[in-house]
Amino acid sequence: MSTGNPVFSIITVVYNGATLLEPTIKSVIEQTYPDIQYIIVDGGSTDGTLAIIKQYDEDLDRWITEPDKGIYDAMNKGLRMATGDFVWFMNCGDTIRDFDTVEKMALQMESDTDILFGEVMMVDDTRADLGTRSEITTQQLPAQLDWKSLKKGMVVSHQAFLPRKSIAPKYMMDNLSADIDWVIECLKKSRKNTNTNEVLANFLIGGTSRQQHQRALTDRYKVLSKHYGAVGNFFNHIGIVVRAVWSRVRGKSTY
Repeated sequence: MSTGNPVFSIITVVYNGATLLEPTIKSVIEQTYPDIQYIIVDGGSTDGTLAIIKQYDEDLDRWITEPDKGIYDAMNKGLRMATGDFVWFMNCGDTIRDFDTVEKMALQMESDTDILFGEVMMVDDTRADLGTRSEITTQQLPAQLDWKSLKKGMVVSHQAFLPRKSIAPKYMMDNLSADIDWVIECLKKSRKNTNTNEVLANFLIGGTSRQQHQRALTDRYKVLSKHYGAVGNFFNHIGIVVRAVWSRVRGKSTY
């Protein structure tokens, strides 16, 4: 794994994901790019997940299985284990879009690139494409991304956002929108954000924040108030509500 190229630490967090994990693993280990550190953090699964991890043991650089305090605790464990130049969370059920996705990203990097980002394809449980996140949701990926871009929500998918390990903070705990906070914190520290103009990942619809939608909205409001101020966030959320209503009229998801 030492060729002088940037190393990508790809981290998969899983808990009782036996029916979803193998496609995620395969999408990582079949990448054409050689300099990848692959880490799996399992929360002490009891459903056969561990058997799948052991099946691919030789293809993994590190893995652990132990109880955790939730997804963001598990992701923090993955960050501590990562030794690559960039970190990428490809959680259970999600997959890297193409075999050469990492290779294509690496070719677009410059010496001061601190963040790589792109689009995701939303897929259903049959793995059928539903459209990119920008196409089917209210959140539009901007051509240029900075920390102020997220004042009205998560305009970039976590599965298509790769910061340098050196600027990646720990995730806050007990907040279902900790991923938004993490992305904003990374963007505040970044020197250069490179839009790959690629669909980087397949995003399996669902997830914790969707299952606990009301709490996720409340937690998001707290995060955005932290970064953009209480007054600014209040008026920004008026725009979010208007956008959501208009999107429903047009038959678009308010994800």
